[in-house]
Amino acid sequence: MACQAPRYVATSYKEGSLGTQPASNPPTFQSLFPPTVSPTTTPAFPGFLKDPSCLLAPAQADLCIMTRLLGYVDLSEPHFVAAVLAIVFNPLFWNVVARWEHKTRKLSKAFGSPRLACYTLGGAILLLNVLRSHCFTQAMLSQPRMQSLDNPAVYHVGLALLGVGGVFVLSSFLALGFTGTFLGDYFGILKEARVTMFPFSVLDNPMYWGSTAIYLGWAIVHASPTGLLLTALVALIYMVAIVYEEPFTAEIYQQKASQAYKRS
Repeated sequence: MACQAPRYVATSYKEGSLGTQPASNPPTFQSLFPPTVSPTTTPAFPGFLKDPSCLLAPAQADLCIMTRLLGYVDLSEPHFVAAVLAIVFNPLFWNVVARWEHKTRKLSKAFGSPRLACYTLGGAILLLNVLRSHCFTQAMLSQPRMQSLDNPAVYHVGLALLGVGGVFVLSSFLALGFTGTFLGDYFGILKEARVTMFPFSVLDNPMYWGSTAIYLGWAIVHASPTGLLLTALVALIYMVAIVYEEPFTAEIYQQKASQAYKRS
């Protein structure tokens, strides 16, 4: 078979500022500036936002974030379980004991005075809080870190939250005193008037929310999704405690006011 010479089709060209191009195929915008992201490609989102649906609605975003956090956390890990138990137990313990004391005065009788009994309960609460913080930290260290939180900017946000939370907790303690902080009103150790100085002038229940901010900052510093999940539990338990405590405390002071009115 004889070799057939290749056939060429003559194509006319025209000169232009963009170079030599076939006249029959002029340059297009897409050929000159190809898109960096394909229209069918989902853009990459950092951290929690890899699913763009998280940006659509607050409720949907909350669910998306919680789902991603749970993907990092082993709920059956012993340190995590211990942290959950400590977080739930502490407010339950001090509320049950304080109400029992208010009803029976058993602790005051056992220790010889309401003030000494209050100091004892306060010491027990402090020890339980130390244990809770230890369990919280161990739960974080025993589970994976989140890469999207592991950067200097987020780390400094965590430090800021630690500082703000510490200010609220310390200033609350100074404003209330030991007995005011540790349920002295349940022991009959009542203040003359409602405390309105800082931080109570800017925030209700600053001790609880300051503590929550500390846990949140601690979790962020450790880039820990486990810590974030446990912080959410801390906030939830504190909200339940507030609903449980505030009406009862208001009733105690109402009784005091009624008694003072009768005496006058």
